[in-house]
Amino acid sequence: MMRMKKNPVQLLSVGEVAARAGVAVSTLHFYESKGLIESMRSEGNQRRYARGVLRHVAVIKAAQRLGIPLAAIAEALSSLPDGRTPNAADWKRLSARWKAELDERIAGLIALRDHLDGCIGCGCLSVAACPLRNPDDILAKQGPGAHLFRRDRA
Repeated sequence: MMRMKKNPVQLLSVGEVAARAGVAVSTLHFYESKGLIESMRSEGNQRRYARGVLRHVAVIKAAQRLGIPLAAIAEALSSLPDGRTPNAADWKRLSARWKAELDERIAGLIALRDHLDGCIGCGCLSVAACPLRNPDDILAKQGPGAHLFRRDRA
């Protein structure tokens, strides 16, 4: 955390940012702990945020809604020079990084939707007839369980 250098009139308290961004104060603290946003400290050791943090939070929330992991969001935001506030061109560039991943997820969801009625719901996802995750039962050699499902969530 940085010590406050800017004019206090231009800075927002954690409560003001939370209210304006529509998130909980604890969410801001969490984002900060993950390096997604940055605060400064007042002489009374209270968090103060530059107004640009509102756009950072908006970008984070939009990316999260798309299912982008926080680590990928942090990596993308760290590519901004000096952590500056992202603009429309930045968002276009950042979101383009995630397009292929999102297209792959969409294709997977469509396959899931189209084959869901054939799923027996056993949880192992390694039966020979499962076209969703294990065509031709290639994971049977690894033993029982949802091998791919566990790997996707890691």
